[in-house]
Amino acid sequence: MANQGFDRRTALEMLAKAAIASQFPGFHRWAFGAEEAHEAAPISAQPYKPMYFSDAEYHTLDMLTDLIIPADYTPGAKEAGVSEFIDFMAAHGEKEIQQPMRDGLMWLDSVSKNAHNEVFAKLSPEQQTAILKAASRGELGPDKTTGRHFFLLIRRYTTMGYYTSRAGLKELDFPGLRLYTQSPECPHKDDPQHLHLAAPRI
Repeated sequence: MANQGFDRRTALEMLAKAAIASQFPGFHRWAFGAEEAHEAAPISAQPYKPMYFSDAEYHTLDMLTDLIIPADYTPGAKEAGVSEFIDFMAAHGEKEIQQPMRDGLMWLDSVSKNAHNEVFAKLSPEQQTAILKAASRGELGPDKTTGRHFFLLIRRYTTMGYYTSRAGLKELDFPGLRLYTQSPECPHKDDPQHLHLAAPRI
């Protein structure tokens, strides 16, 4: 379920929200990609303590983000600390995810118990993936919409947290993470409209 896309407007919204979140201490893993890119992200010696969600809710949230953007040859959402970002946004007034996401986590446990007699966090990865895929298609629950709305919400904020983190921007080859010894020159040297551009500064 990786490689979730987003449009330009969504990307700008992500960056604005992430920039605000990055000003606050407390993150254990998540680090905003536009911070000083060439210094190692500070890692707290203490585990992250959820500010909005309960410990159980946060644990399930961490598992969900990992299912949506799993680690493969690059770090996934869990390694990037996306659940910390989501918890922070909820704790600081992001109404879109406060009660809706909490209700969604309760709904997820309910359908998991109905299907397997266990809450979502205690299911096998295969069972979790099957439930999440069914939710994404609107195939679970009496009204068939609650699960899909929750999936779209968790996917949106997982994508937001991941692709504004240092790990996500590195995967996108974001130019702001590169260190130049000199200003790069124009790559279109033969374009007449670019002849007025100054030479790169050393």
